[in-house]
Amino acid sequence: MSKFIPFPMFCDDMPIDISYIFENEAPAGKHGFLKPDGDVFRFEDGTEGRFWGVNVNGGANFPSHSYAEQFASRLAMTGCNIVRFHQLDAEWDIPNIFRFKRGKRVSDTQHFDPESMDRLDYLIYSLKEKGIYVYLDMLTYRRFKDEDGVENSHQLVDASRQPYALYDRRMIDLQKDFMTQIWNHYNPYTKLKYKDDPVIVLTEIINECDLDRERQFGVEPYTSDFRSRMRRWLDEKGIEFDIENADLKTERGTIINQFKSELQTAYYLEMLEHMRSIGVKIPIAGTNYDLVDQMIKTQLVTDFTDGHTYLCDWKWNDGLASRKSLTQIEDPVTSLLTKFRFKNMPFFVSEWDMPWPNPNRAECPLLFAAIGSYQKWAGFAIHTYSYSTRLEDMKMVGKELYSPYVNGVAYRVGMFATWNDPAKYGLFYHAALMTRRGDVTPSNDEITLKLSEKGTFKYDGLAAAPEKCRVFVSFDEGEPAEIKPYDASKCEIASVDGQLFRSWKDNYGYINTENTKAVYGLLAKNGKIELDGLSVESTNEHGVIAFSTLTDKPLSESDNILLTATGDAINTGLEYEFVDDNDMKINNLGEPPVLAEVIEADISLRNCYAGARVMAVDPQGFFIGRVPSRYEDGCLKFHIGDQYESIYYLIIKD
Repeated sequence: MSKFIPFPMFCDDMPIDISYIFENEAPAGKHGFLKPDGDVFRFEDGTEGRFWGVNVNGGANFPSHSYAEQFASRLAMTGCNIVRFHQLDAEWDIPNIFRFKRGKRVSDTQHFDPESMDRLDYLIYSLKEKGIYVYLDMLTYRRFKDEDGVENSHQLVDASRQPYALYDRRMIDLQKDFMTQIWNHYNPYTKLKYKDDPVIVLTEIINECDLDRERQFGVEPYTSDFRSRMRRWLDEKGIEFDIENADLKTERGTIINQFKSELQTAYYLEMLEHMRSIGVKIPIAGTNYDLVDQMIKTQLVTDFTDGHTYLCDWKWNDGLASRKSLTQIEDPVTSLLTKFRFKNMPFFVSEWDMPWPNPNRAECPLLFAAIGSYQKWAGFAIHTYSYSTRLEDMKMVGKELYSPYVNGVAYRVGMFATWNDPAKYGLFYHAALMTRRGDVTPSNDEITLKLSEKGTFKYDGLAAAPEKCRVFVSFDEGEPAEIKPYDASKCEIASVDGQLFRSWKDNYGYINTENTKAVYGLLAKNGKIELDGLSVESTNEHGVIAFSTLTDKPLSESDNILLTATGDAINTGLEYEFVDDNDMKINNLGEPPVLAEVIEADISLRNCYAGARVMAVDPQGFFIGRVPSRYEDGCLKFHIGDQYESIYYLIIKD
């Protein structure tokens, strides 16, 4: 039975501060504007853009000035260098960009609230001072109104949840007006307009929306307008097709999909042209949905591709949550990302997660960071840091709001909140170091898989392939998409150069580089796990044990090393049950304080300092005590988890 200890995380501080490693990167923007350069991003001075960070959602984009400062400082402490501003336009959250407080009715969505903008301005300024960049969303959850000149607005769902915003002239004009306003907005704290500030590095046209996957055809006059547009298109091409009676959500691969693809491409091109015409200099993406083939092609007219992926079953409204493990499945949900990875286009992951209360979620930060670095993706932003800024009152995992729902959705009350989760945010130190410092070096081997034109969803060759070699997709060349560059019958994957390994038969994996080493998954089952210069043997059923040097020397020569050992993290009194192999049911959310699982393990680490101390660190940064150790054959040997219990240890030279 696992042992748990109180390990609260505080919204204004972290127990360890690694911001000094990147102190020369502040202020953000010192390298100039970000630009696409082949399949990577580079700043104007030639520095490659590599990012690890978070989303902030809805009202969290408009914090008080004091909160903005502590938020930026805390992110920098953990090595984060990007924040995606997401759902600024969501009516269901408060504040939002159109209103700061509930009360007086806001009749349209064409005017920004001055208080909201002041807070957004100061947040950008605070992040910039700490070397943290911004990814700025355009259209996400804006709810158009009659006073906006949008017909039958009361029948429409939020903007990026319905397809009409991609072709209706009035909605397109409203989007362009929004872009003109926000990019020309002057920030009095940075003394720059948004379009002229290199702290803002990325933007997208519309969040998670495309004409093929959306479901709300049926509202008039928009459905008839779509049929009229397609009728003219058919006439121009001399194609006979009964568009009047066709199901607009018909099976993929039909003539309707071809028209949808051309219509969506035209939408992107118009938006790209508009943003360029008003002076936007940074890379622009189209959307970030789980698109099918013909719609993936539409992204190729933009500057970079963006993807979202989650390991969860979206059953929170039914009281259920996923308990799957990344070490139990062949595809660690990266195939959804890889099918957007084209040659000569940068790729960024603006949303990902393996959310609470999944007891195996500690696997994901390190594995995702390692795969992204190995693939030379530009980076990651987890969804989400928080939906709220009143975090001092909510000191439990998975719950940051008092209500059970936000706009009828259960997960927005905190299931995705990351800021106080030792199992995930507790490992951001290592994930940020791997990503930004390049601890995992990109693969020298690559394969290109050719996507079909049939609109299929699964591509077998993408499953675990990103852990073997660099993977690209193409519509014009490459191997068949069913080809796997590894022997899947072995139920394991290893990178060619030995940096990455994962077995879904033995249910564990590791990261093996000079600067960062980690083991994760079912630890006790696999006995002693040996890497280059490291051996770990744990009695915990499941966990993660990670080492990163905090100097410019490799682990074997470093006099300052961070060791993080963590598994699950729960609230006091949390009660749940496993209902099947995939899901768990939460019966009681529990209450503060957050409890972190104690990992017990025998460790041997090669290091040149015979007198190095292993010091356990508590949630407030105090040294709890010195873990007994001995030095034999050039290795520091010690046992964690029985004395001075923690998730954090510093291995430091005397």
